[in-house]
Amino acid sequence: MLRRLLILLLLAALPALAAAPQFTAVTPLRPGAALTFPKDYGAHPDYKTEWWYVTGWLNTPDGKPVGFQVTFFRVAGSHDRANPSQFAPKQMIIGHAALSDPANGKLLHDQRSAREGFGLSYAKTGDTDVKLEDWNMRRTADGSYSVHVDGAQVKFDLKLSPTQAVLPEDDRGYSRKGPRPGQASYYYSEPHLQVSGNITRGGKPVAVTGSAWLDHEWFSEYVDPNANGWDWLGANLSDGGAMMAFQIRSKTGAKLWAHATWRDASGKITQFTPDQVKFTPQRRWRSPRTNAEYPVATQLTTGSTVWDIVPLQDDQELDSRRSTGAVYWEGAVTLSRDGKPAGRAYLELTGYVSPMKL
Repeated sequence: MLRRLLILLLLAALPALAAAPQFTAVTPLRPGAALTFPKDYGAHPDYKTEWWYVTGWLNTPDGKPVGFQVTFFRVAGSHDRANPSQFAPKQMIIGHAALSDPANGKLLHDQRSAREGFGLSYAKTGDTDVKLEDWNMRRTADGSYSVHVDGAQVKFDLKLSPTQAVLPEDDRGYSRKGPRPGQASYYYSEPHLQVSGNITRGGKPVAVTGSAWLDHEWFSEYVDPNANGWDWLGANLSDGGAMMAFQIRSKTGAKLWAHATWRDASGKITQFTPDQVKFTPQRRWRSPRTNAEYPVATQLTTGSTVWDIVPLQDDQELDSRRSTGAVYWEGAVTLSRDGKPAGRAYLELTGYVSPMKL
């Protein structure tokens, strides 16, 4: 009896003796260094958090455009990564999917999460291959992506084919998110992905075409402790250019950090520093569910250029409290410049319900 008691006590103590995982910090790239492909298309489990994030506009047979979003997250747990058990929650895979169809008056969305293991859910290294039960996103040999989502409200099978080169954000893919150098991610985008496939509406599959934007980021520390949330934009410009812009907001609402990358139609890349990027709300929408007010119509300034951002529909709020714990506004928007249409984009607004926690 005493021996059995001692064994039970030792087993109970094992989790406390396990080593807490140590995550790799994001640091500036050495001179001449760059992100490495296809390796960096894949997962980076040495970093705490990672996401593959696709947004886009789709053309439907009835001529009425809709927006879509699908995101796969990989989040490392606090368990010892040397633990051989497949039951140990060393990595979590989380998925968000949404369809912005003004005919519905609000966002249709779904979410799920599962621990990595048993071949059911994973994020593989070496190239993009993420699986979350029966949701998946894979990069194929020709560089295109296949995306399959089968949710209660959202279902689609899409192929995303690249038409442009990868766009490394900020300093060759090292993207600052705050005043300290470690508050950063490794970050690249793939603008102007050509979309084909189908979405399911009203129980019937509908053929679609369109254009999408892919972001891939990985990091261990993202924003300053004083940060409340961020405003982000990824835009496929009508002239073939591409633009990404964001600002991190402090808990007082002031701009804590900002950056923008603009690749024009000729391929010239311009980077904008925090003082050159400004988001100015033009109109706010109040959610009937959370009572949060989102600046859904916004004016973005990058250097001397002013862009007007208008939503496809106001209600594009996504409640992900069953997975990431956040409620945020994620929506299809149009851009105009000097009063003329300039592109289609997606706008993400976080921290308006409660401070973002990663």
